[in-house]
Amino acid sequence: MKIKFLPIIAILGLAFSGCKNSAETKDAADPEVKTPVTVTTINLSSISENINLSATSAYLKKNQVKSNITGYIEQCLVHVGEYVQAGKPLFYIRTKEAEALSKFHASDTSFHVKGLIEIKAPESGIVTEVNKYSNDYAADGEALATIAQQNSFVFLLNVPFELKKYTTVGTYCTVMLPDSTQLNGTVLSQLSTMDAVSQTQLYEVRVASIQNLPENLVANVIFVKNTKHNTQVVDKSCVLSDEIMENFWVMKLINDSTAVKVPVKKGISTLLKIEVISPVFDPADRIIYTGQYGLPDTAFVKISK
Repeated sequence: MKIKFLPIIAILGLAFSGCKNSAETKDAADPEVKTPVTVTTINLSSISENINLSATSAYLKKNQVKSNITGYIEQCLVHVGEYVQAGKPLFYIRTKEAEALSKFHASDTSFHVKGLIEIKAPESGIVTEVNKYSNDYAADGEALATIAQQNSFVFLLNVPFELKKYTTVGTYCTVMLPDSTQLNGTVLSQLSTMDAVSQTQLYEVRVASIQNLPENLVANVIFVKNTKHNTQVVDKSCVLSDEIMENFWVMKLINDSTAVKVPVKKGISTLLKIEVISPVFDPADRIIYTGQYGLPDTAFVKISK
């Protein structure tokens, strides 16, 4: 009976031996995995919390150039978008009487009536509209063109009522145009009525440089809500959070190959930077900048340059 079980025992022994050798071979084949990362440090600097609101450009003062007589437009000397000085001739109008009498000039060359009336620009500014052109008929008092006064250019800003303490008259701001141009602005005045639907109040923002900007240009107006100086600031990509954005942490290197999770309390957050209120880091501490996403609480890393 013992002789009968010997082959079975030998087979089982070979099987266990093979499994052990296979496991040892697998462990030897799988070296320690290190995640490539880049690192940065936390700096002491200033950081500001901003309020971003949209605004639309407008000219508050516009002068209508009107005909002071009934007749036909002999010449139109202006076009839309042109800057004109006060007193510049814009139109020449031939009176309807002169137009009727001009028919006698063909039969009697001594009979000559011009009847031209010159219409000048009442104020300097940019021509935003031209209503009449050469050979058009214009009635007495009819609008011929519209001139916007350049010094009346503002951005009309809609401010929610709860933010009005940050946008008082005289407050400085930054106006960001769609092409990323930044203009220094100042809150000029506020209207005394609220929009019933959006519950916003209209403010006028005057910019330092107009640069012949068009009407109805939508810009972003930035107000400083809060500023902190000499505080811990780190790049925004260094800070990770959970799904509900309640817990925040960074991955700090304790040596050249090991990173650990360090919970942090964040303060002011901007587009690129985040204020770290606690804990207090050493200026020499290295924080993972890229490659930290998905790492466990303790991870083996490899610093990339």
